Amino acid sequence: MPAHEGKPGHRTYDAVIVGGGHNGLVAAAYLARAGRSVLVLERLDHTGGAAVSTRPFAGVDARLSRYSYLVSLLPKKIVRDLGLDFRVRTRNVSSYTPVERDGRPTGLLVGGGERRTREAFARLTGGEREYQAWQRFYGMTGEVAKRVFPTLVEPLPSREELRRRVDDEEAWRTLFEEPIGVAVEERFADDLVRGVVLTDALIGTFADAHDPSLRQNRCFLYHVIGGGTGDWDVPVGGMGALTDALAAAARAAGAVIATGHEAERIDTDGRTAEVTYRTADGEGVAVARHVLVNASPQALAALTGDTPPAPAEGAQLKVNMLLKRLPRLRDSSVDPREAFSGTFHIAEGYDQLATAHAQAAAGELPAAPPAEIYCHSLTDPTILGPALVEQGYQTLTLFGLHTPARLFEGDNAAVREELLKSTLAQLDAHLTESIVGCLATDADGRPCIEAKTPLDLERDLRLPGGNIFHRELAWPYAQENTGRWGVETPHANVLLCGAGAVRGGGVSGVPGHNAAMAVLQADA
Repeated sequence: MPAHEGKPGHRTYDAVIVGGGHNGLVAAAYLARAGRSVLVLERLDHTGGAAVSTRPFAGVDARLSRYSYLVSLLPKKIVRDLGLDFRVRTRNVSSYTPVERDGRPTGLLVGGGERRTREAFARLTGGEREYQAWQRFYGMTGEVAKRVFPTLVEPLPSREELRRRVDDEEAWRTLFEEPIGVAVEERFADDLVRGVVLTDALIGTFADAHDPSLRQNRCFLYHVIGGGTGDWDVPVGGMGALTDALAAAARAAGAVIATGHEAERIDTDGRTAEVTYRTADGEGVAVARHVLVNASPQALAALTGDTPPAPAEGAQLKVNMLLKRLPRLRDSSVDPREAFSGTFHIAEGYDQLATAHAQAAAGELPAAPPAEIYCHSLTDPTILGPALVEQGYQTLTLFGLHTPARLFEGDNAAVREELLKSTLAQLDAHLTESIVGCLATDADGRPCIEAKTPLDLERDLRLPGGNIFHRELAWPYAQENTGRWGVETPHANVLLCGAGAVRGGGVSGVPGHNAAMAVLQADA
């Protein structure tokens, strides 16, 4: 989309939306379809925010989900309501976790049918106990998902209302009251199985399994309730396919999307607001009854002149790779095409995760950095050009854990390279060949690999501290000052519709939907 597309045609709107990420576009589409005049101000020359597909490697026809990359929390209701031309594909394999036991390479493959999963557990652990515990535990979280996920697009329930909705005291205690480490240690005995369970509590979240703040529980909850099933699906065409569909839906309904327009200030008396913005040509002002801010809580405070919330801190390494071929595994019982089609865990045993957290908390890079990897192109080859598909090229997406932003503050570039090298070494330990030897090269002969630290994400996307959730995730129920929809701010006609809203985080569209509902109810 070229900069300045859809220049504001008039000064007054029913709603001005600051930020053209996926949540802002959801809100724009809902409000425009409801007959409201809508202006979206996006500072970059394109929409999408962190949910974009780009060609990061020069001269290579591969459109990768550069930042966010899987879909679970997007309600089908939003796709239906907005008539989006957007699809996802499920992954037949949930995960593969390689490990060396008794001097031989083996691993745990979860997926490919109940029989195969049961056999994989038995082969790794020597019996049925861990598989049965796994079934019971995820049976419980599955029931919670069915009850909690639909509430995300409803007015916020109270804590007691949500507890009644869950209707399972053991599940409530396990997920909402006790550190998740308690349940993991009580229910599972095998270190590797424990680690696989815990990883969902640590995505972008720097916490120990027994952190008393329960931030790890909140992260775990959002990872197991998505879609009412907890499944994480692959967006067909890459993540940009979603935001392109959302932008098309918003425009078709009449919303004006102005790229290259950076909001600088919001002035409001609670009834009417003025949004001052800057373009390459100068400054302008848009007047609106409502302003929806699809940015971080820190950015919102900067726009309104309010006191910003406590700083957020990201804790992940994001690596994108293009390979000439998938690498061969030391565990020859597993086809690499299966192992990498789900989530491929490395250095994520339970004790390894605890050690990595302790080292990072002490200001050191983890000696064995934990990470998870998956191959988008195995499930959706459309992200690669036909020639690459024919030659057998594949993508790899790596998401590293326990690397808080503080570790990169001295020399981001040098620490990034050191961390990338040690992370790939952990992967290589389970391969018969180096992953670097499998990398494709771009038009300039450079290896097709890029890494992003929290500080890189802060620079590229203005994520505070590189936190992919904009702040710590919040429980999906009402608390003090959360408002009816979890998007309200101290200003009556200014709403937060980004990931930092209550029930934000992930690619969900939920804050955008809820902010639009709050506007429509206020106008009713």
